[in-house]
Amino acid sequence: MHKITSTILAGAFAATSVAGFAFAKDNPMVGGAAMYADKNIVENAMNSADHTTLVAAVKAAGLVETLQGEGPFTVFAPTNEAFEALPAGTVDELLKPENKDQLAKVLTCHVVAADAMSDAIGKMIADDNGDHPVKTVGGCTLQAKMDGDKITLTDETGGVATVTIADVDQSNGVIHVIDKVLLPAG
Repeated sequence: MHKITSTILAGAFAATSVAGFAFAKDNPMVGGAAMYADKNIVENAMNSADHTTLVAAVKAAGLVETLQGEGPFTVFAPTNEAFEALPAGTVDELLKPENKDQLAKVLTCHVVAADAMSDAIGKMIADDNGDHPVKTVGGCTLQAKMDGDKITLTDETGGVATVTIADVDQSNGVIHVIDKVLLPAG
């Protein structure tokens, strides 16, 4: 039966690709929007109602072109609620033009220069006895761990984010939705 189900799913995926939709069979809805595997990270994030703050921050930091690039990138994407949980005034302060470099540092601490799906991250965690260091393009090192069947990331300040939606496939990588903003040390 598993083989039949796989064949049916593969056929359904091929049919949608031929029809021009290229929607990955396992891609979840994020922020009320379909995430399409033929769109890049920025294009999909812009459609998510849960990521309007992240998109505004990416624009303010001048990272749109980078994240629309070839990649591959793995982006741990904080929700609007994650940004709202920061101390009052933090987001407004970071969005000011004079703080562009600081904002870019925070955002690039959410980006890895690889296409890392959750099963690969889980294997790296297991291979490293439950605690895998993750180097980001912003120079931060996150600690990836498992909490039951969920991946968690501990930032350099000790803050812990949980992946709430994994494996949102993109044309230039993958997005994993997280529930906290990851911060660099100092």
